[in-house]
Amino acid sequence: MTELAPGSSITTHGKIGHGGALSWRRIAAWTVWPSTAKWLGLIVIILMYIPLVWLAVMSFSDRPLSGIPYPLTTEHYRELLGEFNKWGEPLYESVILGLIVAVVCMIVATAVGRAIPRLRKPGGVLLVALIPLFVPGLTMGAALFIFIRSFLELRLGLWSIFIGHLVWALPFSLLLVLIIAVRFDHRLLEAAEDLGAKKWRRFWNIEFPILRPGIIGAGIFGFLLSFNELLRSIFLRGSETTMPIYNWTMTASHQSQVPIIFSLSTIILAVTLPVLGGFFWLLFAKLDRS
Repeated sequence: MTELAPGSSITTHGKIGHGGALSWRRIAAWTVWPSTAKWLGLIVIILMYIPLVWLAVMSFSDRPLSGIPYPLTTEHYRELLGEFNKWGEPLYESVILGLIVAVVCMIVATAVGRAIPRLRKPGGVLLVALIPLFVPGLTMGAALFIFIRSFLELRLGLWSIFIGHLVWALPFSLLLVLIIAVRFDHRLLEAAEDLGAKKWRRFWNIEFPILRPGIIGAGIFGFLLSFNELLRSIFLRGSETTMPIYNWTMTASHQSQVPIIFSLSTIILAVTLPVLGGFFWLLFAKLDRS
């Protein structure tokens, strides 16, 4: 039986590894990948936008639950406007609550996002700040309910909903600020300090223009996450009703209210999309040019 040379096994493994690398390169070089990526992107876009368009169409349908758009009618919108006293207050509370959460997220995320990259060991602090992202909404809502209602013996209300929304939205806002803050060149601040600039002047003239996309994005995410939050709000609501709670209650209890919910969702969509589109245009187009 022929014995292998001492270095033959290494050579063999090297050839196998080299052959595997060549195989992966051949696969990566296939011309089908660009077209596949385009089709996958198109499918994702369709899955995102077609249901929204279909919701708007069905809000004008006389029988929206049947899935048939015809005959068209505006009766559901008339009923919705006639019940403004029922959904007007939840909408108002959700908007005000979302704006407060947005402002707090912008301030806190900016302060913490600027501080973390300057720490010697930022990993532990970042992990603690991002843990709420991985806690299920039902679990966090129940935990906050037990802590606030049973342990602190405080009455639930909009303030407790605000805490739940802030715990949920702040990690997302912090990530948006950190994406820009970790790439910030702190030598710019040192140069400004050498020239005699105060802390506020250094922040306003140097840091803020660079961090601005992340700060504004933090506010937008804070508002959207608060406005659409349901799971934590159910536990922390007390006697208050936000817009998601109202929609959930009406959909679950009265099937006849579903067409009105379709109309209300379409109105909210028609208002929020242009507003957010204007924000993003201002953020990424006009401000960047200036």
